[in-house]
Formats: sequence, C-alpha cells, structure tokens
Amino acid sequence: MQGNKPEIGSGHTGRPRKKILLVDDHPVVRQGLAQLIEAESGLSVCYQASGVSEAMELLRSGSPDVAVVDLTLSDGSGLNLVEQIHTSRPDVPILVLSMHDENVYAERCLRVGAQGYIMKKEPPEKVIEAIRKVLMGEVYLGPEIADHLMRKRGNKSGMQEDEDSVRKLSNRELEVFQMMGSGLGTRDIASRLKLSAKTIETHVEHIKKKLGVHSGREIVVRAAEWVRNGDAL
Repeated sequence: MQGNKPEIGSGHTGRPRKKILLVDDHPVVRQGLAQLIEAESGLSVCYQASGVSEAMELLRSGSPDVAVVDLTLSDGSGLNLVEQIHTSRPDVPILVLSMHDENVYAERCLRVGAQGYIMKKEPPEKVIEAIRKVLMGEVYLGPEIADHLMRKRGNKSGMQEDEDSVRKLSNRELEVFQMMGSGLGTRDIASRLKLSAKTIETHVEHIKKKLGVHSGREIVVRAAEWVRNGDAL
C-alpha cells in the first residue's frame, strides 16, 4: 500500500473531501494522478494501491467514496478487481482509467460493475470531470463509445453483427490473449491469474476457435499485433 493518508480532509469550502482509492501499478502514474486530484476542491486521494490484493485490503479497512482503477495491475486483472469491488462494496462507484481501447473494454467494465470508463490519453480536466460524474451517481463514457452503445441498444437485432472478433472473447479469454501478446507463456499466465496451466491451455483453444486461428504460433502473432496496435485488431 502506497502513501495512504488519514481520512480527514476538507476542500476550500470547509466541506469534507471525497476520499479516492487510486489503483495503478505504476508509482509515477499514481503520483501524477494523485497530484492532479489533490489540486481539485473537494477531492482527496486517501488510498493508493498497486494491485488487486492491496486494493481489496484498503477497501476492507478504509472508507473510500470512489475507486479509480487501471486494468493492468501488478498481481492480476483490473477487470476482475472491478467485479470484486462491485460485489463486496456496491456503494463505492468505480471509474476505470486505462490506456486500453474503450471500444473493446468499456462495455465489459460496465457489465461487471464500473460506473465509468476514461482513457489515459484524455486531458486532465476530463479525468476530473469523470471522477465527479461517477461520484454524483452518473455514468461517464467518452462520446464515441456512448454513441456506439446507444446505437446497439436501439438496434438489438444487429448487436451480434457489429461485434468484431476480439469482442467475441470472454473476459478471461481477453485477459489471456492480452498476456500472450505481451510475451507471457502459458505458465507465466497461469501464475499471474492463479489458475492451472491446463486451464490456460483450454482458454487458448477457445480463443483460437473464436478468432479462426489454427496454430499456437499464429495466435501469438495475432496477440502481439493486437497489443502493439493499441488493443485493436
């Protein structure tokens, strides 16, 4: 747990600041985000964590008003963390702040309990706007993905047709695919996800079928290209 602060604090108005749990596995990124947030009235980063286990421990021992979570963490999946937070503390809204393509991940995050999704490439003021919106109980999405989801909702008959190959993967399969593209082997992936190597191999077979890939080498190449191109095939 990194740099956690006392829970007491107030903004310039004298009202208590909203307490933020910040989860990101890069200390420099956490520090930059914390400085950005602390400069805002009514907000305070009281809890910081680099991974799933630290975040859940802080969630149990503390009282954050909102969780800001990255998807790539030191000891597991941010997507899984979102689901754990939502299950154990449904009163804590979750904003996902990630480098990963919102067209692939935003809807998945909303399904498992997130209240908002914003990419790290967005301007600082947009990040603050997103935090404030989820604190008010609103959903925050970028305009492109919000429009995409609205069109899907209005045209349910065409939902399957507009799903690209990666969107066909389950959340766990997507995690495995991403790790393969980052250069991890079966045993490394199994260790990181706390699963057996055989289970990972089963996931890989499912991924191959869904993507129409026939060899292990081909799926590794596809995964590497996907990661290199910013999570978009």
